Amino acid sequence: MYPANHKTIFVLDHTPYFGISSEYLIEFDFTKSRGPGFIPLAPISKSLWTCSVEAAIEYCRVVWDLFPQGKLSIRLLPFKPALVVQLANALVVLSSTADDGEIEVRFIVSDLSARILNTWSPQQQNIQHIISSLASIGVPPRPQQEDFSVIHGLKAAAEAHCECTDIQHEKRTSLTENAIKVLNRCRVIVIMSARDDASMKSLEDIFQNILIQQNKIAASSDHLIAIHHCHLVIINIHPNTVVSQVSSHPVKEVSSILTSEVHSVKAGGELSGKLSNLIMSHYNLGSTTVTGIPMKEEQNASSSANYDVEIFHAAAAHTSILKGNAADSALIRTQRDGTDYETVTLKWCTPRGCSASEMQNCIAMHRITPADVNSRPSSCLINFLLSGRSVMLEMPRKAGGKMISHLLAAHGGEIFVHTLVTARSVLEDPPSISEGSGGRITDYRITDFGMMMKNNKLFPRKRKYEQTEEETLLNRSRAQLDRHTKFWPITISATFLFNLKNYVDPLPTLMLKEELTDEEVVECKQIIYSLIGQESKHEPLQTPSMGQRGKGPKREEQYRIMWTELEAFLRVHCRTDQHNRVLNCLLECRNKLDEDKPGASCKGEKGGKEGKVELDQAIRELDQLGKSGDTQPESGVRVSVIRATTDSPMSPPPVSMSAPSVVPRSLSRSSSGANSIYSRPQSLLDLWLSRTLARSRDTPRVPRPPQQRGPARRHSTHQALPLHHGRPGAPKERAR
Repeated sequence: MYPANHKTIFVLDHTPYFGISSEYLIEFDFTKSRGPGFIPLAPISKSLWTCSVEAAIEYCRVVWDLFPQGKLSIRLLPFKPALVVQLANALVVLSSTADDGEIEVRFIVSDLSARILNTWSPQQQNIQHIISSLASIGVPPRPQQEDFSVIHGLKAAAEAHCECTDIQHEKRTSLTENAIKVLNRCRVIVIMSARDDASMKSLEDIFQNILIQQNKIAASSDHLIAIHHCHLVIINIHPNTVVSQVSSHPVKEVSSILTSEVHSVKAGGELSGKLSNLIMSHYNLGSTTVTGIPMKEEQNASSSANYDVEIFHAAAAHTSILKGNAADSALIRTQRDGTDYETVTLKWCTPRGCSASEMQNCIAMHRITPADVNSRPSSCLINFLLSGRSVMLEMPRKAGGKMISHLLAAHGGEIFVHTLVTARSVLEDPPSISEGSGGRITDYRITDFGMMMKNNKLFPRKRKYEQTEEETLLNRSRAQLDRHTKFWPITISATFLFNLKNYVDPLPTLMLKEELTDEEVVECKQIIYSLIGQESKHEPLQTPSMGQRGKGPKREEQYRIMWTELEAFLRVHCRTDQHNRVLNCLLECRNKLDEDKPGASCKGEKGGKEGKVELDQAIRELDQLGKSGDTQPESGVRVSVIRATTDSPMSPPPVSMSAPSVVPRSLSRSSSGANSIYSRPQSLLDLWLSRTLARSRDTPRVPRPPQQRGPARRHSTHQALPLHHGRPGAPKERAR
């Protein structure tokens, strides 16, 4: 299988029409000093034949400079043994860039008949042979009453494409196991002049019939090869002062073996630019403009000026820099005047000698050739590089220091562009995390990120046969990673909750577990109660220094941010009933309803039932405590004090039940006293404090010194009235 680049034939129209002027005037008078009475020479213009020959020769010069016969294009790639095994059993191909250098170009001139200027032999694939053959042909003949047509050249081109090149013949006749089927793909470039679009359509149909007839002849021959596909490129040229009736069209498929495209251009000034555009797409080439080259003036050797030189090479030389930052890539890509392709602009750096001690780390190297070989700046640059010097090319950037991206140097009389490594080398230290794409950010949560990586590390395990596709370990691990990263601030300054580790630990770690035990749920609730207690005492949250300047948020703002983040964190990790208990505890303590959470109705109902059971049990314990009557009256005062700072009218109401007759009036929920603890609804914090109070009653209390009991009692009476009224005179005794 070979691409169309392997075999290309130029068909040049040599009819009498091509002997006319292109009407593209060129100044011919180069006299420096003009005296009085000096008559300048009149400008001249080239013929259509001269313009077409020069453009075709320039096309071949670029191809043969970049892909010389018998020499490989060099590209450095990492060694991969698996790739070697894969290529050993694959078809031997010529890539679209013709990296193996096997490029064959032939010339055919068509007038009264087809005249072939060269063959597929490597000895005739050079500029000198083509120019000598064209010189023997001469200028187009004068108009005569004879059959001048470009059809003769198209028929000869089809016959020439059926002939095998040396490499095609070698692959077809190989007796080894590497013998393969060769697909003959080719290209025909026709430079002609037609009247209108109908003539172009007729020409395409004629050439298709020629291909079909020639394939029939090749099928019955052992020395010929059938044409599997042909790319026909028709360039219609006309004088600059004439308006052409032929319209251009892009590549279109005429049949399964023929695709064609038409370009209508002016002969003077546009034909050479069109062929330059075509060669870029035909051989996948790239353009680089070296800007800021200091050169001495030809007329004044003491002064110098900066010039630009454009060079052609393989497009792969730009791969590394065009895949980088989009802003920097757009900065170096510009479009040349009069062309349809883009060029990459690189800045000239101080040249240096090319020695082994100054070898650069490069990933690819490609041959180069100047776009304008006859210009003085191009000649000076080529001679400078062939003298043994090397030139660094700098890539302009919007921000940051300069970056050397390419190197121009000569090896063995040929000039190459070397693509240097612009990324960090493996020999350097790893980059700092603060040098990422987000700028110099120094407050990443590096330690927490390491813990998250450790928690989500994959280990190979055997799969259980009873597991379904949704229950596989990989899916579970993916779901866990998704859950762990839904609420995970990247930087320290972007979070407030995770900076309060001395307040909230180990709640964040426990909520990441798949299942929670009852003890762990109680521990999470205690952390929430502790935060509520600190907020009720108006204590600010102490956070570590995060590099922020100025004052931090106020105390009210601290708690607002903390509660918002904590609720968002609990909602993300709320996956079981035990997790829901922690979330519901927060919502009830913060006087919020879980209406936004999907399935909140069923879960809230279940949580309500559990709260009802706990509330009933707490009330029974308080009723039994009331039977003792005489135990620690000041403890009830403490309960009333805490409740006055934490209760809210939005707390869930207590469960209605009739109080036993033995319960004192101060403990009965039906009591209408203004100072009773049941004069307003109960909260979960009250229940938790009640249980703690019941446990503390079993332990003996150390009596206070007499001198301290009076002030303490007077302080308590300002907060709430005593709970027990069953023993008359008891408060008076304590007051005394």
